[in-house]
Amino acid sequence: MNAANESKMTDIKINTDNLYQEESFTDLTYATIRRLTPVKIDGSIDETREVIFTGIAQLMSPNGPVPVQCHIEGAKTLGEAAAKLPEAIEKTVQAMIAEAKEMQRKEASRIVIPGQ
Repeated sequence: MNAANESKMTDIKINTDNLYQEESFTDLTYATIRRLTPVKIDGSIDETREVIFTGIAQLMSPNGPVPVQCHIEGAKTLGEAAAKLPEAIEKTVQAMIAEAKEMQRKEASRIVIPGQ
């Protein structure tokens, strides 16, 4: 196989129709909110797409800190995102707990056959 035809790990193609400018806001204690503003390839704001807000927090568990990242649904402004962050984190944590319980249930119900 010739080197020109080989696929490289660095063959990355960026989707220029899905670019966002990222800004971070933090209270320096509990949480960070990211505002993702859609932009065009020239860097101007793309008014045809919605701004996306995400939240990041670290929760303490018996095994140490657990990072939780969530989408903040319905937020149009930074103020709305800040107000909705606790509910969004709670929803994400509850989904994580449900998923872990389901994984435990599946693991516990597995049939163990000797020799496998």
